[in-house]
Amino acid sequence: MKVLISDNLAPIGAEILKKAGIEVDINTGLAPEELKKIISQYDGLVIRSATKVTEEIIEAADNLKVVGRAGIGLDNVNIPEASKRGIVVMNAPDGNSTTAAEHAISMMMALSRKIPQATASMKAGKWEKKKFSGREVTGKTLGIVGIGRIGAIVADRAQGLKMKVIAFDPHMPKDLVDKLGVELVSLDEMCKRADFVSVHVPFTKETKNVLSTEQFKAMKKEALVIDCARGGVVDEAALLVALQNDEIGGAALDVFADEPTNLDNCPLLALDNFICTPHLGASTAEAQENVAVAIAEQMSDYLLNGTVTNAVNVPSVSAEVLAKIGPFAALAEMIGALQMQIAKDGVEEVNIEFVGDLAEMETGPLTVAFLKGLFTPILKDAVNYVNAPMIAKERGIRVVESRSSQHDDFTNLLKVRVTTSSGENVLSGTVFGKNEPRLVRFNTFRLEALPSGPMLFVVNEDVPGVIGALGSTLGSFGVNISRMTVGMEEEQGRNIILLNTNALLSKDQLRKVMDLPHINDAMALDLPSNS
Repeated sequence: MKVLISDNLAPIGAEILKKAGIEVDINTGLAPEELKKIISQYDGLVIRSATKVTEEIIEAADNLKVVGRAGIGLDNVNIPEASKRGIVVMNAPDGNSTTAAEHAISMMMALSRKIPQATASMKAGKWEKKKFSGREVTGKTLGIVGIGRIGAIVADRAQGLKMKVIAFDPHMPKDLVDKLGVELVSLDEMCKRADFVSVHVPFTKETKNVLSTEQFKAMKKEALVIDCARGGVVDEAALLVALQNDEIGGAALDVFADEPTNLDNCPLLALDNFICTPHLGASTAEAQENVAVAIAEQMSDYLLNGTVTNAVNVPSVSAEVLAKIGPFAALAEMIGALQMQIAKDGVEEVNIEFVGDLAEMETGPLTVAFLKGLFTPILKDAVNYVNAPMIAKERGIRVVESRSSQHDDFTNLLKVRVTTSSGENVLSGTVFGKNEPRLVRFNTFRLEALPSGPMLFVVNEDVPGVIGALGSTLGSFGVNISRMTVGMEEEQGRNIILLNTNALLSKDQLRKVMDLPHINDAMALDLPSNS
């Protein structure tokens, strides 16, 4: 077996691979065309964030079996194409949580005491003691957006600094947040009360620009904002205006929507009340060793023994079992992603029922696939087929499985009931033919929808003209409809419409759909592709 390390990796990673008997080449900084020429020689590819594993690279990778990302983010890997070619994509999601949390605390302290500005002043030969008067953090309120693994570490460290911690996270159960000694609040309340606001969520359609003009205007004049999570979560254009107009006291960013960042693409860099670092959240010696060890061990175990660990596109099962349940695993993941996106509050319980012939199969991987789909919309690359059950346990979600041998309508049926603090949703799906997943029940609605890719979900009154108005409106956006399914509830006089689209609707486009006559609700859905 032969592995290429194409990005900078702690030396221990290569040592582990070599000790396992794997030949290792270290060749960093390759241009795409250079990588394309040599990739066919390798069984494994180790990357960080610099190497882009595009469709073209994958097409040229005749012998590639596994791509390993030494870290969490997989935005630089074309996962659907890798999956088509049978290439396992794995990451190391737990190696840098502490490092990322500590960087946020460091940025908060540096921002509150104006350390970067004072350092620059002194290096310019000045002694401006009065100019750089700072603020204490003791007794202040820290608002955390996203109280997951990293957010919880930040909360713990902040409490050690004698800060009060409040958090906004619509997907975390209140009981679990209470155990952290953190008060769960709405985003509006957090913005009004917090002296410091720190962001700890992945970039998703839900979290894009989660802090924008409305939130900055609601904050205290002296509030300080920190983002060491993902670029695009904080609206940089709105942040620029807020800082220029002294609507907030200052901001610190480690991540940007457009990286690498410079004065040409980021005018924030010119402001005195703004500090920054070049995406250093995971850049400590300890974190780099942790992820190098993890990915090297995972890749050698897969290449030599066939054992899959922390894969984001393949359940951890044998090839024989995967051949039987693979289409249902894809269906389970789609239903999971759909359940999370329609949930109004934090998930408390999941009931999964395997019906018909499916009840006789090995269904454990299907539950895992569902949980991975459930958490992907809110955690993105931080969830995979290995850690999804652990995340459910950490969040206090009860998972119940049951089996039933008979069903009147379908040979196989996957039925999932998800309970939140405000209600429940029941979705059922099946697989037609060899690999045709279909959603056949959406609560009280019967239908036959393809739960795949970008979609638009609409609840409407059962009156003429709604579908025509929808089609015209989407057409004006330049959005194509590839498939449409309608489910009817005659007793209530309402329908649901599920449309498969070629692009995910923006928030502004969704608002225009909501403004159409007889539309009661609308939601843009982003589901795993069935390609």
